[in-house]
Amino acid sequence: MKNNENLEKFEEEMEEEIGSIKRTEDFADPDDLFKELIDLILKYHPSDDTSMVEKAYEVAKRMHNDQKRKSGEPYINHPVAVAIILADLEMDKETIIAALLHDVIEDTPMTRDELAGIFGEEVALLVDGVTKLTQLNYEQDKIEAQAETLRKMFLAMAKDIRVIIIKLADRLHNMRTLKYMKPEKQKEKARETMDIYAPIAQRLGISKIKVELDDLSLKYLQPEAYYDLVEKIQMRKGAREEFIESLVKEVSEHIKNAGIQAEISGRVKHFFSIYKKMVNHDKTIDQIYDLFAIRILVESVKDCYAALGVIHEMYKPIPGRFKDYIAMPKPNRYQSLHTTLIGTNGTPFEIQIRTFEMHRVAEYGIAAHWKYKEASNGKNPDGTEEEKMAWLRQILEWQKEMPDNKEFMSLLKSDLDLFADSVFCFTPQGDVKNLPVGSTPIDFAYAIHSAVGNRMVGAKVNGKLVPIDYVINNGDRIEIMTSQNSVGPSRDWLNIVKSSQAKSKINAWFKSEFKEENVVRGKELIETYCKNHAIDFAEINKPEIRAEVLRKYGFKDFESMLSSVGHGGLKEGQIVGKMVEAAKKKKAENITDEDILENFKGNDQEFVRQFKQHHGGITVKGIHDVAVRFSKCCSPVPGDEIVGYITRGRGVTIHRTDCVNMLALTDIEKERLIDADWDEGSEKSKYFSEIQIYGHNRKGLLSDITKVFTEKNIDILSVHTKSGKNEVSSIFLSFEVNNKEELNTIVERIRQVESVIDIERA
Repeated sequence: MKNNENLEKFEEEMEEEIGSIKRTEDFADPDDLFKELIDLILKYHPSDDTSMVEKAYEVAKRMHNDQKRKSGEPYINHPVAVAIILADLEMDKETIIAALLHDVIEDTPMTRDELAGIFGEEVALLVDGVTKLTQLNYEQDKIEAQAETLRKMFLAMAKDIRVIIIKLADRLHNMRTLKYMKPEKQKEKARETMDIYAPIAQRLGISKIKVELDDLSLKYLQPEAYYDLVEKIQMRKGAREEFIESLVKEVSEHIKNAGIQAEISGRVKHFFSIYKKMVNHDKTIDQIYDLFAIRILVESVKDCYAALGVIHEMYKPIPGRFKDYIAMPKPNRYQSLHTTLIGTNGTPFEIQIRTFEMHRVAEYGIAAHWKYKEASNGKNPDGTEEEKMAWLRQILEWQKEMPDNKEFMSLLKSDLDLFADSVFCFTPQGDVKNLPVGSTPIDFAYAIHSAVGNRMVGAKVNGKLVPIDYVINNGDRIEIMTSQNSVGPSRDWLNIVKSSQAKSKINAWFKSEFKEENVVRGKELIETYCKNHAIDFAEINKPEIRAEVLRKYGFKDFESMLSSVGHGGLKEGQIVGKMVEAAKKKKAENITDEDILENFKGNDQEFVRQFKQHHGGITVKGIHDVAVRFSKCCSPVPGDEIVGYITRGRGVTIHRTDCVNMLALTDIEKERLIDADWDEGSEKSKYFSEIQIYGHNRKGLLSDITKVFTEKNIDILSVHTKSGKNEVSSIFLSFEVNNKEELNTIVERIRQVESVIDIERA
């Protein structure tokens, strides 16, 4: 694999050709970037007053003044780059201003109220919305974390969808600069982007962002496959350009002769699209039919079909490769005619035909329908309102109905599976319904209305009776037969339906219809689980413990939670586990000196002896005289959040609360945790600390780093260096500091040293 400068250059050319959103250079001058932003805004915005945008830049630049990114570039470059991405989407000024300020609440002393006072409530709401999306709790498993991310995103969309558009632009620029992160972080961010951000961009129809997020994710998740694909396309560059040029020339001539005004261009499909087809269909790059594509843009729908006729006269179409997304648009409003043909030299290629307006929607999605566009006088037009999308309302309903994150994620995964094909069918009145492949008449019934699905007793397809598990084909005309005497859906239907919408509505019916039965069944399941696992249900079934678990899952009362367990929405083991955890937490909060001594007195006289000793600088809750020592695994310093761990024979060991050893404790071991805090006089002592520095290997790097300690008059206790892959070195340093503030000052100063990539506390 030739992963050299020529290949990287070709990769950049390909990304530009594919249609990536405007890029910004790494380490560019912030003022030059901002001038570029203003020029972009003036090209599309009806008002030439950019004073508030300029003010936002000055405030952001001042607030982020001393901050650097992992790459070493000024932090202000990031918000300006995000704003440029949004200006390329032709977003309104409030969105641009919010993009410039999107990190000030989280990363600087500026408050939301101060922001609102300067830039108004609308901008403050947008910045606050983006900030809340980044303040997620990751002290949970991956599914829980992803579900929380998505829940917050959808709620933010409901309030103002611009929050999500800013977040997508923020993620896009972070992905562009991902090369400065550590390999494991690169994969983590790329996977999150592939699973969450790219599908949401697709759902919003913002192809310009979605395409690049996909390609960048592939680059870090499957680097060998990615560069192999780039290299194979590079090898044919000359022939490819010649082939596309000849196609464009041929097509243009015939379209012009037919009297159709059109704009015609050629391109290569983006990398991820090609890779996905190769993997899913087990094909080589030579077997991908639509590797090359010609796009024809015309003025009207009539011209689209006229151009299609001309094209099918010129070239032989491949059977089964024609798709009419104009008559039957995709759920994200994408419209176009797609047809795959055989060229004069036998090479297959795809042609897409759409109007200029359809193309705008395809590239910009919901941003193309933006209702916050300002009039020429700079004011918002009256009566405008953000368009709500049906799928978003549906997901918000799911959020209320599904406290179980795993069930919620399962539904979303299927709903956001944007590579699954759809099937188009018709109501008796001729209305089009778009359903997942494999859907049945039950899916169709619930797509019309919940009441239709709940009262369904049978179905006709193309005038003939069919079983309820009949698989719908493209073009089927479906009639649902209902009855007022219907007893409602069957639980078996959940194994038949394919659409997330149908599953959600069937589950909702069972919840409401059988709530009392579900409550009784839920309680029985919980009590049986406790009995089988030797857990005293009466001991954990206390009001304060119930309240803790209800808060965790978002239920109003205990009966609702029991009902959820009864109908299968939550597993009884989940609830009991949380109740046991809450009970242990309550018990630990109430621990006393007597409790500790009672536990250890008879077993360990050494502990009792050390219990009478004292270590200055630390206060341990409930204990007045105790032997205290600091753990070497995380080396806490004043200013860190700390916790005590009772160790037999050695008193209490103090750890940071984010110490990996504390996070890995078993439930039994967690009972030995005790609250601890720093005394007022703690900063009079020196505390051992250790950091690990990652940097590009160069002469003088270690010398430049040690100069920082000399300037701060801090002695280095030990140094250890190690060279790794890709010419990246690791430097381990140990030293003593007074507090966390002094440690942070040292770390920030080292970050400014040339070639330093990242710094971690050991």
